[in-house]
Amino acid sequence: MTKPYVYITRKLPDDVVDSFREKLNINMWDSAEESVPYKKLLEESKKAEGLVTMLSDPIDETILSQTDTLKVVANLAVGFDNIDIESAKKHRITVTNTPDVLTDTTADLTFALLMTTARRILEAADMVKKGEWEHWSPLLLAGSDIHHKTIGIVGMGRIGEVVAKRARGFDMNVIYHNRTRKQKAEEELGLNYVSFDQLISSADFVVSLVPLTDETHHLFNANVFSHMKDEAIFINASRGKVMDEMALYEAVKSGEIRGAGLDVFEDEPISADHPLLTLKEVTCLPHIGSASLETRYQMMELSLNNILQVLEGNGPMTAVD
Repeated sequence: MTKPYVYITRKLPDDVVDSFREKLNINMWDSAEESVPYKKLLEESKKAEGLVTMLSDPIDETILSQTDTLKVVANLAVGFDNIDIESAKKHRITVTNTPDVLTDTTADLTFALLMTTARRILEAADMVKKGEWEHWSPLLLAGSDIHHKTIGIVGMGRIGEVVAKRARGFDMNVIYHNRTRKQKAEEELGLNYVSFDQLISSADFVVSLVPLTDETHHLFNANVFSHMKDEAIFINASRGKVMDEMALYEAVKSGEIRGAGLDVFEDEPISADHPLLTLKEVTCLPHIGSASLETRYQMMELSLNNILQVLEGNGPMTAVD
């Protein structure tokens, strides 16, 4: 019996992939770092029954409409804005993602980014490494307190709830805004639901955990930044396009807000000459929200298990609705 052909758009570790080769005919792009060229993606998707894809892979109408074989696309991420979901539905192609397994890890990174930015950790580490620590003074690299401050979480999904748990451990006042209220979470975690306008005007830390949709594109713009506190710090661990980067740059540069911590950008990788990188008040990370060894291995295994389940005629484990 011929094994179903599956293409993976990045090179994954053999110790993950090999256990699936008994039932699947697996081929991979030969680089773990560089994206598969679109032409190659077109070629492979035309003959594959399953694709394991990354957020950087555009799975569009052209790819989804040209194939008679493709049955499932497993995105190795919780997000899926790189996939034309309506086109996938039209062509009856199942789309899956990797929720839950990365929740705690991404929440850890989000809170670490908040702490790093508030306490100027990267500036301090660089000072020591560059041999510039020559004296001590009462306000040497003085940052912002985290404890007993107000954190405003925009997007109270799984990750948002776990970030809220972390915040409660720091005795923070947790407010949130979401499309729907989460009354169970409010009761269990002591959260307060507020309007978006109330949140941005009263939070000391504004944390974006919203998915990218037409409604959230540039949700955080010049007008929003202008209504934040002067001492507010903006944290984005969701999607880069939910913020207007140049508006953020101007807001930080002018002192309209105190700083920002970013794990995501409008275009990734961010250019080395991007204005945001010139600001010491902005901490920038290379989209590593779920990047722990344990979690990334679980994400890979879940993606391949989703492929296997669908191709064996069973329901997917984590289908995108």
